[in-house]
Amino acid sequence: MTKKLTLKNKIFVGTMLFGMFFGAGNLIFPVYMGQQAGRNIWPAVIGFLITGIGLPLLGVAAIGISRSDGVFDLAKKVGRPYAYFFTILLYLIIGPFFALPRLATTSFQIGIEPFVPKGQQTLVLAIFSVVFYLLAWWFCRKPSKIMMYIGKFLTPLFLIFLTIFVLVALFKPMGGLDHSVQTGYQAAPLLSGFTEGYNTMDALAALAFGITVVNVIRQLGVTDPAQIAKGTLSSGILSVILMGIIYTLMTVVGTMSLAKFPVAANGGIVLAETANYYFHNLGSLFLAAIVILACLKTAIGLITSFGEAFSDLFPSWSYQVIVVVASILPMIFANVGLTKIISYATPVLFFIYPLAMTLIISGLLASALHITNTWFYRLPVIFTIIPAILDGLKNAPKVLTDHNFVQQLLHLRGLLPLATYGLSWILPAVIAFVLGFIFCRRTNSKNEIKS
Repeated sequence: MTKKLTLKNKIFVGTMLFGMFFGAGNLIFPVYMGQQAGRNIWPAVIGFLITGIGLPLLGVAAIGISRSDGVFDLAKKVGRPYAYFFTILLYLIIGPFFALPRLATTSFQIGIEPFVPKGQQTLVLAIFSVVFYLLAWWFCRKPSKIMMYIGKFLTPLFLIFLTIFVLVALFKPMGGLDHSVQTGYQAAPLLSGFTEGYNTMDALAALAFGITVVNVIRQLGVTDPAQIAKGTLSSGILSVILMGIIYTLMTVVGTMSLAKFPVAANGGIVLAETANYYFHNLGSLFLAAIVILACLKTAIGLITSFGEAFSDLFPSWSYQVIVVVASILPMIFANVGLTKIISYATPVLFFIYPLAMTLIISGLLASALHITNTWFYRLPVIFTIIPAILDGLKNAPKVLTDHNFVQQLLHLRGLLPLATYGLSWILPAVIAFVLGFIFCRRTNSKNEIKS
Protein backbone atom coordinates (compact mmCIF):
# COMPACT_ATOMS: atom_id res chain seq x y z
CA MET A 1 0.00 0.00 0.00
CA THR A 2 1.30 3.44 -0.97
CA LYS A 3 2.01 5.56 2.10
CA LYS A 4 0.56 9.08 2.18
CA LEU A 5 1.21 12.05 4.41
CA THR A 6 -1.20 12.23 7.34
CA LEU A 7 -3.05 15.49 8.01
CA LYS A 8 -0.86 16.03 11.08
CA ASN A 9 2.33 15.62 9.04
CA LYS A 10 0.98 17.89 6.29
CA ILE A 11 0.47 20.62 8.88
CA PHE A 12 3.97 20.10 10.31
CA VAL A 13 5.60 20.16 6.87
CA GLY A 14 3.52 23.22 5.92
CA THR A 15 4.52 25.12 9.07
CA MET A 16 8.13 24.09 8.50
CA LEU A 17 8.02 25.52 4.97
CA PHE A 18 6.31 28.69 6.23
CA GLY A 19 9.00 28.99 8.89
CA MET A 20 11.76 28.72 6.30
CA PHE A 21 10.06 31.28 4.05
CA PHE A 22 9.14 33.90 6.63
CA GLY A 23 12.28 35.75 7.60
CA ALA A 24 13.78 39.23 7.46
CA GLY A 25 12.30 40.56 4.23
CA ASN A 26 8.87 39.17 5.03
CA LEU A 27 8.74 41.45 8.08
CA ILE A 28 10.37 44.65 6.88
CA PHE A 29 9.13 45.00 3.29
CA PRO A 30 5.31 44.81 3.78
CA VAL A 31 5.25 47.49 6.52
CA TYR A 32 7.55 49.71 4.47
CA MET A 33 5.34 49.24 1.40
CA GLY A 34 2.34 50.19 3.54
CA GLN A 35 3.94 53.55 4.29
CA GLN A 36 4.92 54.09 0.66
CA ALA A 37 1.53 53.12 -0.80
CA GLY A 38 -0.64 55.16 1.58
CA ARG A 39 -4.24 55.23 0.34
CA ASN A 40 -3.21 53.05 -2.63
CA ILE A 41 -2.60 50.19 -0.21
CA TRP A 42 -4.96 47.62 -1.74
CA PRO A 43 -3.65 47.50 -5.34
CA ALA A 44 -0.12 47.53 -3.86
CA VAL A 45 -1.00 44.58 -1.62
CA ILE A 46 -2.41 42.65 -4.57
CA GLY A 47 0.79 43.19 -6.55
CA PHE A 48 2.92 42.23 -3.56
CA LEU A 49 0.92 39.05 -2.96
CA ILE A 50 1.41 37.95 -6.57
CA THR A 51 5.19 37.85 -6.11
CA GLY A 52 5.12 37.33 -2.34
CA ILE A 53 2.83 34.29 -2.22
CA GLY A 54 1.63 33.49 -5.76
CA LEU A 55 5.06 32.89 -7.23
CA PRO A 56 6.37 30.91 -4.21
CA LEU A 57 3.32 28.65 -4.47
CA LEU A 58 3.96 28.18 -8.18
CA GLY A 59 7.62 27.44 -7.39
CA VAL A 60 6.73 24.74 -4.89
CA ALA A 61 4.08 23.43 -7.30
CA ALA A 62 6.62 23.31 -10.16
CA ILE A 63 8.95 21.16 -8.05
CA GLY A 64 6.08 18.92 -6.99
CA ILE A 65 4.10 18.58 -10.22
CA SER A 66 7.19 18.06 -12.39
CA ARG A 67 8.34 15.46 -9.81
CA SER A 68 11.76 17.08 -9.63
CA ASP A 69 14.10 16.47 -6.72
CA GLY A 70 15.00 20.14 -6.57
CA VAL A 71 15.85 23.21 -8.59
CA PHE A 72 18.82 21.58 -10.34
CA ASP A 73 16.63 18.72 -11.53
CA LEU A 74 14.09 21.22 -12.89
CA ALA A 75 16.68 23.55 -14.48
CA LYS A 76 18.39 20.54 -16.08
CA LYS A 77 15.52 20.47 -18.56
CA VAL A 78 17.00 23.66 -20.07
CA GLY A 79 20.45 22.08 -20.21
CA ARG A 80 22.99 20.75 -17.76
CA PRO A 81 25.42 23.74 -17.98
CA TYR A 82 22.53 26.17 -17.43
CA ALA A 83 21.32 24.07 -14.50
CA TYR A 84 24.71 24.42 -12.78
CA PHE A 85 24.84 28.18 -13.50
CA PHE A 86 21.29 28.89 -12.34
CA THR A 87 21.33 26.61 -9.29
CA ILE A 88 24.68 27.88 -7.99
CA LEU A 89 23.67 31.54 -8.53
CA LEU A 90 20.29 30.98 -6.89
CA TYR A 91 21.74 29.37 -3.77
CA LEU A 92 24.48 31.98 -3.45
CA ILE A 93 21.87 34.76 -3.58
CA ILE A 94 19.46 33.30 -1.04
CA GLY A 95 22.40 31.86 0.88
CA PRO A 96 25.66 33.40 2.06
CA PHE A 97 25.83 36.44 -0.25
CA PHE A 98 22.50 38.22 0.30
CA ALA A 99 19.56 36.59 2.12
CA LEU A 100 21.54 34.97 4.93
CA PRO A 101 23.58 38.08 5.88
CA ARG A 102 20.37 40.14 5.82
CA LEU A 103 18.85 37.90 8.50
CA ALA A 104 21.46 38.68 11.15
CA THR A 105 21.66 42.36 10.17
CA THR A 106 17.88 42.76 10.41
CA SER A 107 17.78 40.91 13.73
CA PHE A 108 20.47 43.19 15.10
CA GLN A 109 19.12 46.48 13.76
CA ILE A 110 15.58 45.90 15.01
CA GLY A 111 16.07 43.66 18.03
CA ILE A 112 19.47 44.47 19.54
CA GLU A 113 20.64 47.91 18.42
CA PRO A 114 18.13 49.84 20.61
CA PHE A 115 19.93 48.45 23.67
CA VAL A 116 23.46 49.22 22.43
CA PRO A 117 25.22 52.50 23.34
CA LYS A 118 26.18 54.66 20.36
CA GLY A 119 29.72 54.03 19.22
CA GLN A 120 29.60 50.33 20.08
CA GLN A 121 27.20 49.12 17.37
CA THR A 122 29.95 47.85 15.06
CA LEU A 123 31.55 45.70 17.74
CA VAL A 124 28.25 44.35 19.06
CA LEU A 125 27.02 43.55 15.54
CA ALA A 126 30.20 41.51 14.94
CA ILE A 127 29.67 39.58 18.20
CA PHE A 128 25.95 39.10 17.50
CA SER A 129 26.71 37.80 13.98
CA VAL A 130 29.05 35.14 15.40
CA VAL A 131 26.48 34.01 17.99
CA PHE A 132 23.59 34.07 15.47
CA TYR A 133 25.30 31.92 12.84
CA LEU A 134 26.86 29.56 15.38
CA LEU A 135 23.36 28.88 16.68
CA ALA A 136 21.98 28.44 13.15
CA TRP A 137 24.85 26.07 12.28
CA TRP A 138 24.18 24.01 15.42
CA PHE A 139 20.57 23.40 14.32
CA CYS A 140 21.67 22.58 10.74
CA ARG A 141 24.06 19.76 11.67
CA LYS A 142 21.23 17.21 11.47
CA PRO A 143 18.96 17.99 8.50
CA SER A 144 16.64 15.13 9.47
CA LYS A 145 15.62 17.18 12.53
CA ILE A 146 14.71 20.35 10.64
CA MET A 147 10.94 19.68 10.66
CA MET A 148 11.03 19.31 14.45
CA TYR A 149 13.19 22.40 15.01
CA ILE A 150 11.31 24.74 12.67
CA GLY A 151 7.85 23.22 12.16
CA LYS A 152 7.14 22.14 15.74
CA PHE A 153 8.98 24.67 17.91
CA LEU A 154 10.39 27.88 16.39
CA THR A 155 7.51 28.67 14.00
CA PRO A 156 4.64 28.24 16.52
CA LEU A 157 6.55 30.37 19.04
CA PHE A 158 7.15 33.07 16.40
CA LEU A 159 3.47 33.04 15.39
CA ILE A 160 2.35 33.56 18.99
CA PHE A 161 4.51 36.70 19.37
CA LEU A 162 3.61 38.06 15.91
CA THR A 163 -0.13 37.49 16.44
CA ILE A 164 -0.05 39.51 19.67
CA PHE A 165 1.80 42.34 17.89
CA VAL A 166 -0.60 42.47 14.92
CA LEU A 167 -3.81 42.14 16.97
CA VAL A 168 -2.81 44.98 19.29
CA ALA A 169 -2.02 47.19 16.27
CA LEU A 170 -5.36 46.37 14.61
CA PHE A 171 -7.58 46.74 17.68
CA LYS A 172 -5.88 49.98 18.74
CA PRO A 173 -5.11 51.55 15.33
CA MET A 174 -2.90 54.61 15.14
CA GLY A 175 -5.13 55.96 12.39
CA GLY A 176 -6.90 55.11 9.15
CA LEU A 177 -5.62 54.18 5.69
CA ASP A 178 -6.20 57.51 3.92
CA HIS A 179 -2.64 58.84 3.72
CA SER A 180 -0.54 60.47 1.01
CA VAL A 181 1.07 58.25 -1.60
CA GLN A 182 4.82 58.26 -2.22
CA THR A 183 6.18 58.70 -5.75
CA GLY A 184 6.74 55.02 -6.56
CA TYR A 185 3.13 54.08 -5.81
CA GLN A 186 1.22 56.91 -7.47
CA ALA A 187 1.00 55.86 -11.13
CA ALA A 188 0.83 52.05 -10.93
CA PRO A 189 0.68 50.82 -7.32
CA LEU A 190 -0.10 47.23 -8.33
CA LEU A 191 3.04 46.94 -10.45
CA SER A 192 5.11 48.71 -7.80
CA GLY A 193 3.86 46.21 -5.23
CA PHE A 194 4.68 43.40 -7.66
CA THR A 195 8.33 44.40 -7.95
CA GLU A 196 8.55 45.17 -4.20
CA GLY A 197 7.75 41.49 -3.69
CA TYR A 198 11.06 40.66 -5.38
CA ASN A 199 12.83 41.75 -2.21
CA THR A 200 11.33 38.95 -0.13
CA MET A 201 13.22 36.49 -2.39
CA ASP A 202 10.38 33.99 -1.79
CA ALA A 203 10.03 32.82 -5.39
CA LEU A 204 13.75 31.99 -5.32
CA ALA A 205 13.41 30.41 -1.88
CA ALA A 206 10.54 28.23 -3.14
CA LEU A 207 12.86 26.65 -5.71
CA ALA A 208 15.68 26.37 -3.19
CA PHE A 209 13.57 24.85 -0.41
CA GLY A 210 12.12 22.24 -2.77
CA ILE A 211 14.94 19.78 -2.08
CA THR A 212 14.51 20.11 1.70
CA VAL A 213 10.72 19.61 1.55
CA VAL A 214 11.10 16.55 -0.69
CA ASN A 215 13.74 15.07 1.65
CA VAL A 216 11.58 15.66 4.74
CA ILE A 217 8.56 13.99 3.09
CA ARG A 218 10.75 11.01 2.19
CA GLN A 219 11.99 10.82 5.79
CA LEU A 220 8.34 10.51 6.85
CA GLY A 221 8.18 7.28 4.84
CA VAL A 222 6.51 8.58 1.66
CA THR A 223 8.40 7.24 -1.36
CA ASP A 224 5.86 7.27 -4.20
CA PRO A 225 6.65 10.22 -6.55
CA ALA A 226 2.96 11.07 -6.95
CA GLN A 227 2.43 11.25 -3.20
CA ILE A 228 5.63 13.28 -2.73
CA ALA A 229 4.30 15.73 -5.33
CA LYS A 230 0.94 15.98 -3.52
CA GLY A 231 2.65 16.41 -0.16
CA THR A 232 4.91 19.14 -1.55
CA LEU A 233 1.97 21.02 -3.07
CA SER A 234 -0.25 20.76 0.04
CA SER A 235 2.54 22.02 2.31
CA GLY A 236 3.12 24.90 -0.12
CA ILE A 237 -0.57 25.89 -0.07
CA LEU A 238 -0.67 25.97 3.74
CA SER A 239 2.51 28.02 4.02
CA VAL A 240 1.49 30.67 1.46
CA ILE A 241 -1.97 31.10 3.00
CA LEU A 242 -0.28 31.95 6.29
CA MET A 243 2.14 34.30 4.54
CA GLY A 244 -0.63 36.04 2.59
CA ILE A 245 -2.62 36.81 5.74
CA ILE A 246 0.44 38.16 7.57
CA TYR A 247 1.66 40.20 4.57
CA THR A 248 -1.70 41.93 4.26
CA LEU A 249 -1.97 42.69 7.97
CA MET A 250 1.61 43.96 8.20
CA THR A 251 1.01 46.27 5.22
CA VAL A 252 -2.09 47.67 6.94
CA VAL A 253 -0.05 48.27 10.10
CA GLY A 254 2.55 50.14 8.02
CA THR A 255 -0.05 52.41 6.42
CA MET A 256 -1.79 53.17 9.73
CA SER A 257 1.57 54.10 11.28
CA LEU A 258 1.63 57.23 9.07
CA ALA A 259 -0.89 58.79 11.45
CA LYS A 260 1.85 58.98 14.10
CA PHE A 261 5.18 58.71 12.28
CA PRO A 262 6.74 60.10 9.07
CA VAL A 263 7.78 57.85 6.19
CA ALA A 264 10.80 55.86 7.38
CA ALA A 265 14.01 54.93 5.56
CA ASN A 266 13.24 51.20 5.79
CA GLY A 267 10.76 48.73 7.28
CA GLY A 268 12.95 47.98 10.27
CA ILE A 269 12.45 51.52 11.54
CA VAL A 270 8.67 51.26 11.03
CA LEU A 271 8.55 48.06 13.10
CA ALA A 272 10.64 49.57 15.88
CA GLU A 273 8.51 52.73 16.05
CA THR A 274 5.28 50.70 16.08
CA ALA A 275 6.49 48.33 18.81
CA ASN A 276 7.61 51.22 21.03
CA TYR A 277 4.30 53.02 20.49
CA TYR A 278 2.20 50.06 21.65
CA PHE A 279 4.46 48.33 24.17
CA HIS A 280 6.48 51.32 25.44
CA ASN A 281 9.61 50.20 27.31
CA LEU A 282 8.90 46.54 26.57
CA GLY A 283 8.42 47.25 22.85
CA SER A 284 12.04 46.72 21.91
CA LEU A 285 12.22 43.44 23.84
CA PHE A 286 8.97 42.20 22.32
CA LEU A 287 10.04 43.11 18.79
CA ALA A 288 13.47 41.58 19.39
CA ALA A 289 11.80 38.23 20.16
CA ILE A 290 9.68 38.39 16.99
CA VAL A 291 12.51 39.38 14.67
CA ILE A 292 15.20 37.06 16.03
CA LEU A 293 12.83 34.06 15.96
CA ALA A 294 11.76 34.91 12.38
CA CYS A 295 15.30 35.31 11.15
CA LEU A 296 16.81 32.36 13.02
CA LYS A 297 14.37 29.78 11.67
CA THR A 298 14.81 31.07 8.13
CA ALA A 299 18.60 30.99 8.51
CA ILE A 300 18.36 27.34 9.60
CA GLY A 301 16.25 26.54 6.53
CA LEU A 302 18.53 28.39 4.12
CA ILE A 303 21.77 26.87 5.42
CA THR A 304 20.24 23.38 5.41
CA SER A 305 18.94 23.75 1.84
CA PHE A 306 22.29 25.21 0.74
CA GLY A 307 24.14 22.26 2.28
CA GLU A 308 21.83 19.63 0.78
CA ALA A 309 21.88 21.23 -2.68
CA PHE A 310 25.64 21.69 -2.90
CA SER A 311 26.41 18.22 -1.51
CA ASP A 312 24.17 16.84 -4.28
CA LEU A 313 25.77 19.03 -6.95
CA PHE A 314 29.29 18.20 -5.78
CA PRO A 315 29.21 14.72 -4.17
CA SER A 316 32.87 14.95 -3.11
CA TRP A 317 31.95 17.86 -0.81
CA SER A 318 30.74 16.92 2.66
CA TYR A 319 27.40 18.34 3.83
CA GLN A 320 28.94 19.16 7.21
CA VAL A 321 31.79 21.14 5.62
CA ILE A 322 29.39 23.03 3.32
CA VAL A 323 27.13 24.18 6.16
CA VAL A 324 30.17 25.41 8.08
CA VAL A 325 31.21 27.55 5.06
CA ALA A 326 27.57 28.66 4.55
CA SER A 327 27.55 29.86 8.17
CA ILE A 328 30.93 31.62 8.18
CA LEU A 329 30.44 33.67 4.97
CA PRO A 330 27.22 35.44 6.05
CA MET A 331 28.82 35.94 9.48
CA ILE A 332 31.30 38.19 7.64
CA PHE A 333 28.95 39.83 5.13
CA ALA A 334 26.33 40.67 7.80
CA ASN A 335 28.61 43.43 9.06
CA VAL A 336 28.18 45.44 5.83
CA GLY A 337 24.84 46.82 7.09
CA LEU A 338 21.19 46.29 6.14
CA THR A 339 20.80 49.23 3.74
CA LYS A 340 23.93 48.29 1.79
CA ILE A 341 22.94 44.60 1.60
CA ILE A 342 19.56 45.58 0.15
CA SER A 343 21.17 47.97 -2.37
CA TYR A 344 23.67 45.33 -3.51
CA ALA A 345 21.01 42.63 -3.75
CA THR A 346 18.46 44.62 -5.76
CA PRO A 347 20.16 44.52 -9.23
CA VAL A 348 20.96 40.82 -8.83
CA LEU A 349 17.35 40.08 -7.88
CA PHE A 350 16.04 41.96 -10.91
CA PHE A 351 18.31 39.75 -13.04
CA ILE A 352 17.54 36.34 -11.55
CA TYR A 353 13.81 36.76 -10.84
CA PRO A 354 12.74 36.65 -14.54
CA LEU A 355 14.86 33.51 -15.03
CA ALA A 356 13.31 31.91 -11.95
CA MET A 357 9.77 32.81 -13.00
CA THR A 358 10.17 31.52 -16.55
CA LEU A 359 11.61 28.25 -15.19
CA ILE A 360 8.67 27.88 -12.80
CA ILE A 361 6.11 28.59 -15.54
CA SER A 362 7.90 26.24 -17.95
CA GLY A 363 7.74 23.43 -15.40
CA LEU A 364 4.04 23.94 -14.74
CA LEU A 365 2.99 24.37 -18.38
CA ALA A 366 5.11 21.47 -19.61
CA SER A 367 3.50 19.17 -17.04
CA ALA A 368 -0.03 20.44 -17.79
CA LEU A 369 0.42 20.23 -21.58
CA HIS A 370 2.46 16.99 -21.48
CA ILE A 371 5.41 18.61 -23.27
CA THR A 372 8.79 16.90 -22.95
CA ASN A 373 10.74 18.81 -25.61
CA THR A 374 13.63 20.71 -23.99
CA TRP A 375 13.12 23.69 -26.32
CA PHE A 376 9.96 24.56 -24.41
CA TYR A 377 12.27 25.28 -21.46
CA ARG A 378 15.12 26.79 -23.46
CA LEU A 379 13.28 29.41 -25.54
CA PRO A 380 11.99 31.40 -22.52
CA VAL A 381 15.53 31.54 -21.12
CA ILE A 382 16.97 32.70 -24.47
CA PHE A 383 14.28 35.40 -24.86
CA THR A 384 14.36 36.52 -21.23
CA ILE A 385 18.03 36.63 -20.29
CA ILE A 386 18.86 39.91 -22.14
CA PRO A 387 15.92 41.88 -20.67
CA ALA A 388 16.81 40.37 -17.27
CA ILE A 389 20.40 41.65 -17.58
CA LEU A 390 19.10 45.09 -18.57
CA ASP A 391 16.64 45.16 -15.65
CA GLY A 392 19.56 44.33 -13.37
CA LEU A 393 21.66 47.13 -14.89
CA LYS A 394 18.82 49.60 -14.45
CA ASN A 395 18.93 48.96 -10.70
CA ALA A 396 22.73 48.85 -10.43
CA PRO A 397 24.81 51.53 -8.62
CA LYS A 398 25.24 54.82 -10.49
CA VAL A 399 28.97 54.23 -10.86
CA LEU A 400 28.03 51.54 -13.39
CA THR A 401 24.92 53.01 -14.99
CA ASP A 402 26.53 56.40 -15.72
CA HIS A 403 28.68 54.93 -18.52
CA ASN A 404 27.54 55.92 -22.04
CA PHE A 405 27.40 52.33 -23.29
CA VAL A 406 25.18 51.29 -20.39
CA GLN A 407 22.95 54.31 -20.96
CA GLN A 408 22.49 53.28 -24.60
CA LEU A 409 21.54 49.75 -23.52
CA LEU A 410 19.06 51.14 -21.00
CA HIS A 411 17.55 53.34 -23.70
CA LEU A 412 16.87 50.22 -25.81
CA ARG A 413 15.40 48.53 -22.74
CA GLY A 414 13.04 51.48 -22.32
CA LEU A 415 11.41 50.62 -25.65
CA LEU A 416 10.02 47.38 -24.19
CA PRO A 417 6.54 47.41 -22.60
CA LEU A 418 6.47 47.62 -18.76
CA ALA A 419 10.17 48.53 -18.66
CA THR A 420 9.35 51.49 -16.41
CA TYR A 421 8.22 49.02 -13.74
CA GLY A 422 11.19 46.66 -14.03
CA LEU A 423 9.17 44.11 -16.01
CA SER A 424 10.69 44.42 -19.49
CA TRP A 425 11.10 40.63 -19.61
CA ILE A 426 7.36 39.82 -19.63
CA LEU A 427 6.58 40.38 -23.35
CA PRO A 428 9.68 38.46 -24.58
CA ALA A 429 8.80 35.61 -22.17
CA VAL A 430 5.19 35.42 -23.45
CA ILE A 431 6.42 35.36 -27.07
CA ALA A 432 8.90 32.60 -26.16
CA PHE A 433 6.21 30.43 -24.55
CA VAL A 434 3.91 30.81 -27.57
CA LEU A 435 6.71 29.97 -30.02
CA GLY A 436 7.85 27.09 -27.82
CA PHE A 437 4.35 25.64 -27.71
CA ILE A 438 3.91 25.92 -31.51
CA PHE A 439 7.36 24.44 -32.17
CA CYS A 440 6.83 21.49 -29.83
CA ARG A 441 3.37 20.73 -31.24
CA ARG A 442 4.66 20.77 -34.82
CA THR A 443 7.62 18.59 -33.87
CA ASN A 444 5.28 16.08 -32.22
CA SER A 445 2.98 16.09 -35.29
CA LYS A 446 5.92 15.40 -37.64
CA ASN A 447 7.12 12.55 -35.40
CA GLU A 448 3.64 11.03 -35.37
CA ILE A 449 3.43 11.19 -39.19
CA LYS A 450 6.86 9.53 -39.55
CA SER A 451 5.90 6.74 -37.15
